[in-house]
Amino acid sequence: MFGRALTSVLWGMIADRYGRKPVILFGSVTLVIFNTLFGLSTNFWMAVSTRFLLGSLSGILGPMRAYASEICRKEYQALGLSIISTSWGIGLVIGPALGGYLAQPVEKYPNIFSEESLFGRFPYLLPCLIISIFALGVAVLSCWLPETLHIHTKNKVLEDSYDALEATAYGPSEKGNMQNSEERHQTSLQSLLKNWPLMSSIIVYCVFQLHDMAYSEIFSLWAVSPRKYGGLSYSTADVGEVLAVSGFGLLLFQLFLYPLVERFFGPIMTSRIGAALSIPLLSSYPFIAMLSGLSLALLIGCASLLKNVLAVSITTGLFLLQNRAVSQGERGAANGISLSAMSLFKALGPAGGGSLFSWAQKRQNVAFLPGDHMVFFVLNVIEAIGLLMTFKPFLAEPAVDY
Repeated sequence: MFGRALTSVLWGMIADRYGRKPVILFGSVTLVIFNTLFGLSTNFWMAVSTRFLLGSLSGILGPMRAYASEICRKEYQALGLSIISTSWGIGLVIGPALGGYLAQPVEKYPNIFSEESLFGRFPYLLPCLIISIFALGVAVLSCWLPETLHIHTKNKVLEDSYDALEATAYGPSEKGNMQNSEERHQTSLQSLLKNWPLMSSIIVYCVFQLHDMAYSEIFSLWAVSPRKYGGLSYSTADVGEVLAVSGFGLLLFQLFLYPLVERFFGPIMTSRIGAALSIPLLSSYPFIAMLSGLSLALLIGCASLLKNVLAVSITTGLFLLQNRAVSQGERGAANGISLSAMSLFKALGPAGGGSLFSWAQKRQNVAFLPGDHMVFFVLNVIEAIGLLMTFKPFLAEPAVDY
């Protein structure tokens, strides 16, 4: 996350200058290399270095947000950006699930993997390798992505192909907007920082991302912690199952229901509703932990699914605001600023969430918010702050909807 925070603006500016596709291709290949090296790490600093280099050199997310808002007609932008945020959310769900099932395969599957094998020497290589193979397939498929950034060229045939793409995807009026944005291509970073509708949506987005990252860290720790400390006494495989079910349900919601919800309520109201519903949901977690058996499995599965659906709905609504606050020629840089700020907040999430959980474990017998009640109370405070920031005068809607 720290590496991503340092370079996301640069990758956004490169995407605005040279196109979205080159950045996406380079980032996908970088992911294959450094994610595999992470699985082959032999010490702590090698692991940290490979993660830092991966974050620094893989600037995919910002250009992909810009790409999703450009490849779709305006009435389908909510669907396009919901797919991006859903992919991100499902990655955060399926990633830990893969780790739970595939990490340390020699211990989990001794009949398949021997201690003398490569996976015996590198116990975390298998999940990293699976992800790298998937990323390699993505990199190959990305070669056929059409470029969405309009770049004037002396080659008339290529220029005509861009004209055809723009006419199909945008229509005449929006093509005019793109030509205007081409003239403003050299817009300085300073002008983006003065764009309050953009910056206010980024700040609100960062608050919610801090909450979501801390929640992701705390949920896994809480689920595997012993019952006497208010946890669920789940194994890593049990946690993986809960997260996998949540990811599948999240995909269905974002593909089929979110665009309808956004069209009816709008992006800001959708984010407010998601934040408001998250607060009572998180307050119920310590009481869910009192259950056992089938009732526990059903309720924690439903609660986890609903929490992820609400979190991604908030994120998607703010994505829409950010991309509608700037013209096409500025979207790469704008998403780069968003990603840099978000990465700094997300870098604090795991450390802050883990420290909060550890401190709360020592407060089992106090009268005020004992144990895990304090953990979920703090998460709710952050969520409430984010909710309040979605109202005027802080959060400003763009005067011109690009």
